[in-house]
Amino acid sequence: MILRLSGTPNPKQEQFFLAHARHIAYGGARGGGKSWAMRRKFVLLAFRYPNLKLLLLRRTLPELNENHVLPLQQELAGAVQYHATQRAFLFPNGSRIKLGYCDREADVFQYQGQEYDVIGLEEATHFTETQMRFLTTCNRSVRTDFTPRMYYTCNPGGVGHAWVKRLFIDRDYRQAERAADYVFIPARVTDNPVLLKNNPQYLTALENLPEHLKKAYLDGNWDVLEGQFFREFDRSLHVVSPTRLPMEWKRFRAMDWGYNDPCCVLWFAVAPEGRVVVYREMYLRRTLSSEIARRVGALSEGERIAYTVASPDAWQQRGLKGAEGESIAEVFAKNGVPLLPADNTRVAGWQRIREALAPAADGLPELSIFETCCNLIRTLPMLTFDSHDCEDVADNCEDHAPEALRYGLMSRPRPAQKQPQKRVYRYDPLSSAPPPYAGFRGL
Repeated sequence: MILRLSGTPNPKQEQFFLAHARHIAYGGARGGGKSWAMRRKFVLLAFRYPNLKLLLLRRTLPELNENHVLPLQQELAGAVQYHATQRAFLFPNGSRIKLGYCDREADVFQYQGQEYDVIGLEEATHFTETQMRFLTTCNRSVRTDFTPRMYYTCNPGGVGHAWVKRLFIDRDYRQAERAADYVFIPARVTDNPVLLKNNPQYLTALENLPEHLKKAYLDGNWDVLEGQFFREFDRSLHVVSPTRLPMEWKRFRAMDWGYNDPCCVLWFAVAPEGRVVVYREMYLRRTLSSEIARRVGALSEGERIAYTVASPDAWQQRGLKGAEGESIAEVFAKNGVPLLPADNTRVAGWQRIREALAPAADGLPELSIFETCCNLIRTLPMLTFDSHDCEDVADNCEDHAPEALRYGLMSRPRPAQKQPQKRVYRYDPLSSAPPPYAGFRGL
């Protein structure tokens, strides 16, 4: 029997089909044809390579049935066997597409010890990073004609927003991760002419969403997420290309200390009208305080740095129990970088950042960030609200660069707004003019 699969891929879906990286992600906005692309890619691979083992996952069973089981049954009827108890499609050449779901965090362990040449995470941002990491251990093969691959479709938002954004959008790689292994193919509803033709109202529905959801679902903006603390952040508005700053601008630094956690140092410059530019960033893990101080001094060579504020824990005494040792602040001072205690008022500090992000009367914000400050740009929009305090940031966020930003801005209180001068009334009893409060009842 000859199977004729319906549908022609749009250019973005075609890029997804032709990609051969270890990890391939597709999507970014709603309506880009993600589910169709994932299903079709799996079917094409299954027909192309005999005895290929594929695993396609959604987070919940109802989503799996609606998005993949039922459509695949219709598309492959008469040509491919479907085993309902195994939830698997068995191809004539021995290839097998297994469909599964991971409703609970621990559901991934049902795949422990299993091998799959191909694994697909549909709506990858619904999966936790722990689940994704475990599933990569199942993506292995001894074949010589095919290298293991993982495919992802995704929209901004969800429990997995941070790891998808880090790997595919920010391209921030750690340990053994390699940039060449990760490919992201962005797609929007405007890249899906079939949907626009059959359901033109869908575009209108996306355009009518609240602004933050519109940015995420229509524009594919990964700097927007549910529960976002700083929705004022706009990469196009706050991130600028590096440029040479005038030497006469006042400069200072701010540090959020950490050893196992990252230590972040930010450099600030203040324009004459009061606008602030974050122009340099240092972000290090497991680095001695003396080495950080040395690097801070080296990076600041030739600059006039007015002061450096640091998190209060830099003044904690270190050493064995019962014996006091040098504090971080003392080590920095010995290495030529004296520190001042930062104002650690959290709620007021976050509000100070919010004010700096807000556009002024001329449409420009008080705060700009050089695009080379990658970790501040990456983590500032990822901060979310504390579930117990709507004025504070959740404590499970990567907040080291935003903390340094908070310390830096709090060291320079926002200039007071010029208040209109109060008019002083002087009443002349000999004048024929009525007193200024005439006609005001109650006086």
